[in-house]
Amino acid sequence: MSNIDIFMWEFIGTAILCLIGNGAVAAVTLKNSYSHGGGGNWVIIVLGWGFAVFTGASIASPSGGHINPAVTLAVAIDGGIPWPTVPVYFTGQLVGGIVGATLCWAAFKLQFDKMEDNSGTRGIFCTAPAIRNIPWNMATEVIGTFVLILAILLAPDVNGTLGYAAVSFVVIAIGFGLGGPTGYAINPARDLGPRIAYALLPIRGKADADWSYSWVPVVAPLIGAALAAGLAVTLV
Repeated sequence: MSNIDIFMWEFIGTAILCLIGNGAVAAVTLKNSYSHGGGGNWVIIVLGWGFAVFTGASIASPSGGHINPAVTLAVAIDGGIPWPTVPVYFTGQLVGGIVGATLCWAAFKLQFDKMEDNSGTRGIFCTAPAIRNIPWNMATEVIGTFVLILAILLAPDVNGTLGYAAVSFVVIAIGFGLGGPTGYAINPARDLGPRIAYALLPIRGKADADWSYSWVPVVAPLIGAALAAGLAVTLV
């Protein structure tokens, strides 16, 4: 597969991931949305992101359906892809995250416009810790991503749609079990791409993009992925 093909599949898959995942958060955050105030908001968000992973990865299956730099790094460490293709995967995923989040904003533009105060809408696009303590926030993201990658690398080899469904269930489990402290980014492109989009989009009265925290959901998942891949290599 050519680098252009890798870029395009990962771009499209990650764009769909963020469109649906960010959309799930927008649906329960923005007023004048039918999902707003209906209760079970965390359930909607966790399930929305889980199904978003299934949809995006299934679409990006020709390139392996990584849609996550942490997955790409782990697969490269495991010998599944050549190292020179890693930057191509990363670029496609990041650009896809930006575009997917922008499409989410476009889908909910009327709801954004009707909000009297958009200062609380950053969470639609990117994560933030419930209690800000960078070392512990890092640890949470490392642990969550470690679980994700270990499951991907060590679970029984189920190809195609069933394999992506299994990964989506792992993401849902992480969301319910480990998502509370930091919002479980566990994917640098899913956090940084939409964060960039949020900083650029013309959302009236929005907050800043919180760049001082932005490196945590990028670096921590990569560390968690490397640790999980290292363990998987020694076990298999």
